[in-house]
Formats: sequence, structure tokens, C-alpha cells
Amino acid sequence: MTEAAGPVHGTPAYDAVVLAGGAARRLGGADKPGVRVGGRALLDRVLAACAGARSTVVVAEPRPTARPVRWTREEPAGSGPLAALDAGLHALNSPLSRAGSVVVLSADLPFLRERTVRLLTETLETNKAPDAPGAPGARRDGVLLVDGDGRDQPLVAAYRKSALHRVLAALRAEHGALTGLPLRLLVRGLEPVRITDPVASFDCDTWDDIAAARSRIREHGHVLDEWISAAKDELGIDLDVDTGVLLDLARDAAHGVARPAAPLTTFLVGYAAARAGGGPEAVSAAAVKAAALANRWAREAESAPEPGLAAPEPGLAAPEPGPAAPEPGAPAPDAGRDAQ
Repeated sequence: MTEAAGPVHGTPAYDAVVLAGGAARRLGGADKPGVRVGGRALLDRVLAACAGARSTVVVAEPRPTARPVRWTREEPAGSGPLAALDAGLHALNSPLSRAGSVVVLSADLPFLRERTVRLLTETLETNKAPDAPGAPGARRDGVLLVDGDGRDQPLVAAYRKSALHRVLAALRAEHGALTGLPLRLLVRGLEPVRITDPVASFDCDTWDDIAAARSRIREHGHVLDEWISAAKDELGIDLDVDTGVLLDLARDAAHGVARPAAPLTTFLVGYAAARAGGGPEAVSAAAVKAAALANRWAREAESAPEPGLAAPEPGLAAPEPGPAAPEPGAPAPDAGRDAQ
């Protein structure tokens, strides 16, 4: 797929480099970026987290992805993460890639979210750690996550491009090439800010890690958000809606009308929102109208008259009851007397 500039969403401008060309030896050589967690490829989950990037480069062989990116490859292929990072940085030299910072990510982060990427870029922009608000911070050239065991995760990080170019050039001069050099040399040359986040930094190196990730997203507190994200990716839509409003609507339709009305009503709300131009506001407006209809429907059912009795129309008095029927065995009224 070709590249398109991503939205910024109020986040400091940044580009993204995603490293997705590793050998995955601990997975038996499996295609790790294509392994699905929650119905989505690991690579697509990472690309969703950095969707706000002005330009995104993936260092790997091209493949179908949920959103457009640019592709490049280190030379020779498989020569290590620093060589891949260097190739990704050089691929960012384009008119779309004028941001001063770059988010560097691996392609095996199932729980990375856009809010974490925003935290990294904003912390880099303000030059201080988020746990010291208002304190003057010395200029830092990088911000990275630390996992639950206290290990640096330099492939879940934001860096200043100029600093990366400087450190990579120094390493190349010192070692003759970047091939096979460990990532820790990059961190040593940058003195980054560190943010501990054991969830967002969780990466999938083994099949046990994959199984743990798949299990976690099916937990009660995560499954709905995960399903909505997967469905939006599959349908090719990028829309943030108030799921609480739609769930309330589905409940009202199921209880006030009939259970099958719930999915049908939410479908009709989506269709109406699309015809109104789409967007969260259109969805909300359509949902409010449908919920009001479902509530009116339910109130009518609760106030329905007994079978056989017609309810009077609004504004009309109920008819007066006629003469009571005689009790069984009582003599019939004198017709002649009634006629006089």
C-alpha cells in the first residue's frame, strides 16, 4: 500500500518507524507480524496505535496492512535492529516527514494504544517525565517504556531524529557497521526519560506470550473495546463513538420492543448516521432519536387497555355505561310501561 499522511489529533507532530523484519526464532520462524491477537495482526495493532504519525515506515517485506504505510528494508536483510532503524530513518526523508521526532516501535506489541504513543511524544516535547509536572526538565533526546521487570524497551519509544542520526553515526564510526549491534548501545548514547508501563510494553516473543495476550483481551474488562477495534479495522472505518449510548439503545430496544430489535435498531442508527454525513455527532443524534422511540413504544405497552376495551382518543370523554343487564332469573322489564 502507498503512504498517506496520518492525522495529528492534537499530538505533537511525529513520524513513526516500525521494525517488523525479525526472524522470530523463539516462535519457530513464524510470521510474527502476521500472527493474530483479537482477530487482528500484531502489525496492524501497532499501526493503529501510531495512526497519528505524519508518515509511517515499516522495515520489512511489504504485505497488506489495515492502513497505508511506506516500506523499506535494511541491507542486508536480517542485519539487526540498529541497521533496520537506520534504514527506516533514511526512508523518512520526504516532504511528508518533516517532524522533528520519531516514534520507534516493534511489531509485536498487542496492548500498545494511541494514548501511550501520545504520552511518549508529549513527554519528549516537554523534556520532562510525566510524574514531575511543572518541574523544569533538562533536554532529553528520548522517552522509552520500561517493562514490569525494570527492563528498558527501546522499541517502544519516541526520539528526536537528530539525536538518533547522531548516535547511529557514532556507532557506525566506532564499529565499522551497524550489523548485529545490540539495542542497548542506542539507549546508552541518549540518556532517555523512562516510563514504567508493563502492559503497553508487553511484547510477544514466544507462543506462551501470544496465548497470554489472546487470553487477556477476552477478559470482561477488555473484550468489548477489543472487539470494536477489530471490527473497525475489518470494516475500514475510523470512527470514535460513545459505545455506552449504543449499548443503552440496544437495551431499550430489546426490553421495550423485542430482543431481535436490538441489533436491527443499532444497524438502522448506523445507516441513518451515514446518510447524515457520518461522524460521532451523527451517530449520537440518530441514537437519541431511536432511544426516544423505543421508550415511547415501551410506555404504550405498559399503559395498554385490557383486552376488549378500546382506549379513548386523547381529548374525548369515555362513553357512559349503558343499563346493567338483569340478573339471571329476574323478570324482564315491562316493554309496554317503557313505551308510555
